[in-house]
Amino acid sequence: QVQLVESGGGSVQPGGSLRLSCAASGTIFSIYSMGWYRQAPGNQRDLVAVVTTGGSPNYADSVKGRFTVSRDNAKNTVYLQMNSLRPEDTAVYYCFAGGVVRKPGDRGSASWGQGTQVTVSS
Repeated sequence: QVQLVESGGGSVQPGGSLRLSCAASGTIFSIYSMGWYRQAPGNQRDLVAVVTTGGSPNYADSVKGRFTVSRDNAKNTVYLQMNSLRPEDTAVYYCFAGGVVRKPGDRGSASWGQGTQVTVSS
C-alpha cells in the first residue's frame, strides 16, 4: 500500500502564500503523475495542478500564474507553491498520485492523501 502524507495547509490572509508538500511512502518503483485536487464545501473535487514524469505541469485556469507545482522524483514528493491566495482558494487540498507502480511489471494504481485544509480569509 502506497501512502501519501500531506503537510503545509493552514490559514492565511488574502494575498498571502502557502506551500503544500506531499510525500509518497511504501514500496514504489515509479509514479507517472503527481498533483493536487481541491474540494470546497458543496463542490466536487477539482484538479488544481498535476505534473507527469518528463512532462510539463498542467494547471486549472483559476490558478495559472499564481500556483506552481513541482516534483522531486528521488523523494517521491510533490509540492504546491500557492501565491496571491484568494478567498475562493479556500478548500481541502488532496494530493494525488497516478500510475503508481510498486514493482516492474505491475499495473499502475492511484492513491490519494487524506487532505489538508487551506483557508484564505481576512
